[in-house]
Order: sequence, then structure tokens, then C-alpha cells
Amino acid sequence: MQWLVTLPIEIMAASITLNYWQGARDVNPCVWVTIFYVVIISINLFGVRGYGEAEFAFSIVKVIATLGFIIFALVVDVGGGPTGHYFGAKTWDDPGAFAYGFKGVCSVFVTAAFSFGGTELVGLAAAEAENPRLALPTAIKQVFWRVVLFYIISLTFVGCLVRWDDPRLLNSGSSANNWTSPFVLAIKNAGVGGLPSVFNAVILIAVLSVGNASVYGASRTLAALADNGQAPKILGYIDKTGRPLVAIIFSSALGALCYIVALSPSQRQEAWNWMFAVSGLASIFTWGSICLCHIRFRQAWKYHGHTLDELPYKSQAGVIGSWIGFLFNCLVLIAQFWTGFAPIGYREMSSSERTKIFFEGYLAAPVVIAFYIGFKLWKKTPIRRVKDIDVVSGRREIDLEHILAEERAIRATWPWWKKTWNTFC
Repeated sequence: MQWLVTLPIEIMAASITLNYWQGARDVNPCVWVTIFYVVIISINLFGVRGYGEAEFAFSIVKVIATLGFIIFALVVDVGGGPTGHYFGAKTWDDPGAFAYGFKGVCSVFVTAAFSFGGTELVGLAAAEAENPRLALPTAIKQVFWRVVLFYIISLTFVGCLVRWDDPRLLNSGSSANNWTSPFVLAIKNAGVGGLPSVFNAVILIAVLSVGNASVYGASRTLAALADNGQAPKILGYIDKTGRPLVAIIFSSALGALCYIVALSPSQRQEAWNWMFAVSGLASIFTWGSICLCHIRFRQAWKYHGHTLDELPYKSQAGVIGSWIGFLFNCLVLIAQFWTGFAPIGYREMSSSERTKIFFEGYLAAPVVIAFYIGFKLWKKTPIRRVKDIDVVSGRREIDLEHILAEERAIRATWPWWKKTWNTFC
């Protein structure tokens, strides 16, 4: 559900990003969404190779742009920009680090979850990797650095250069032309000409990258569900080239929701809010279920007499990390319920407004629960005990324990710097 809704959201976001340029605003937005829609579908019809090549190109652009922005923002923040203005941490003085206090932080959990959505794709891609035993550990470690680089560091600098209540931000409530990314605003505030347009193009590429990943993630998830008997069997069809063709077509078809850009601004914004809430909160359920699956897997692995040395990759945080992750995902769901039931400024709202805000923020919860309970009642499948969990089916390498022992012996001969690099990267 998360990925099915993400495609139209990202295509709409791409059209909004284009509105930064006056020439693009003069063109019917349906033209732009059609172009983006066709491009994303075409990439995914080339299968995992097409997806991988496109993401490789997108990633190069994003990494170079992000590193460049971090260096640029650091220089500007300390007064090295064209205007010589010192920004420092002045934007954090009023209202402080957290606008509207603790409830303000809780109210943006869904937005943050939507932004972080996709980090779990590394697990889906592993199934189609030529050698997941070698590729997966490196890919998982890179996820950590991507989160630190693309989110934490870059957004910290954005927070230093752009005020939280800047009227040019999307959904600021201002009548200003709020089509601008906060990254672009940070560059504009520095007084650098020309560069904002360049970075806006980078933002456009990043948005299309997420849309591309959404089709990949949705189609592979649907195919896996169909293979397990949890979705219509036709969605599990795999053609000669290894593409889940029907699932790709189905996932792409829902992208047609992007044509709501043809509606009035108020109707478009309302539809956007509903889709955004479904996708963002669904990410919390996804991550929570991943943590719970890891906990159950490790319990079953131990019960059946296996050791951790037999695993090609072990989570560095282990089962404790999964318990912490599961607990925090549950806390986020509770916090989201609280902010939906009593949103910021709820005392001045009517009952209908509060009801609407609650369901906009918490719609995914009853949908996910209904799907789960409905499936259990329909298929009459019991909750499996640890002793009944199959931890062997699907393993590619039967003699994996000996292969891993040989690889560990080789790694033991590495110099210290290579061991350190392998640990973190």
C-alpha cells in the first residue's frame, strides 16, 4: 500500500517542483505528469537492469549534489557567502529547536516516515541480486551513511539557513508562490544567482528517483504476496526475462492518480493529504513488521539448532536493535493517534475539522488492520509458533557454513584499515 500510493505522489511532486520556473507554470500540469509517468513506467519495463542503471545514474547526481550542498551550506552559514551574512544557529532561537513543542515534533512523524520510506528496498533488491551474500552487507551499511548524509546533516544545514515559518515553503499557509524546495530556498537566501535553478533540477531528479523506486518496490512486493497466496495469483506472473510483468502494470496503473493535478488547488491539496497520510503511516507499519519478523526469525533460527555463524549477514544491532525499533514504531503510532485526536490548535477547530484531520493522519492504521484481520479470517491461517517456522526453504547455498568460514579466514589476514573499512562500509 505504501509504494502503490507513492508513485502518484512523487509524480505530482515533480510537477510542483517544475513550477519553480515561470515557463513551466505556463504549461498545463497534465503535460508534465504524463511525461514523468511514461518515463518511470518505461524504466521499470526494462526489469531490474533498467531500474538498477537508472538508480545508479540518479544516485551519482544526488550524492554529488548533496556533498556540494553540505560544503556550500557550511561556508554560507559561517558568513562566507556573497552577502557575508552570518547565519549560525539564529533560526533555532525562536521558537527554539521544536516549533509547538513536543506535539509539534509528533505531528511531523508521518512526513518524516514518508521521507525515510524506501530504505527497506535493499531487502527487496537482494532477492534479484546475482550474489546477495556479498552485495547485501555492503548495501545495508550504505543505507546508514545515506541516512546520515542525505537527511541528518543536509537538513541540519537547511534548518540553519531557512526559517521554519518561511512563507515560501509548501503548506506555509501564505499566499506566496510556495513551490520552492527548502534546499533551493537555502541557496536563494545565500544570495547566489543561478545555483537555485541547478539545485531545483537536482530535486526533480531525486523526486523521479523515488517514483521509479516505488514501482519497483510495489511490483516485487505484490509478486511475493501472490507467490505466498496472499494476493491474486495473476500478480505473481514472471516473464522470461524475470520481470513481474502483471505486478508492474498494476502498480503503474495506480500512478494515474497523479492526474488529480487537473483539479482545483484546494481539491488537489486535499487529495494529496489523503495519499500522503496513507503512504507515510504505512511506512511505520512496514518497519515495525520488519523488526518483528527479524525477532521471530532469530527465535526460530535458534530453536532449530542453527548458530549465528551460519548467517551470511548479521544485524549489528541484533535482536535488541529490532526490539528497540519495534517499540519506537509502536510509540510513533501512539503519538500519531494523539496528534490526530488532538491536533495543534484543536480548541479552535470544529468537530468536523478535527474528524477530518484525524482520518487524514491515521487512515492507514484501520486499512492495514482490516487487511490483516480480513486475510486471517478468509484464509483461516493460524499464527505460527516458533517450532513451525521454516528457516531453510529458499536458501541458495546449502554448504554456506563452510563458505563463510573460508571468507572469515581470508578477512582475518586483512590489514587493520581494510577491516575498519569493511566494518563501516
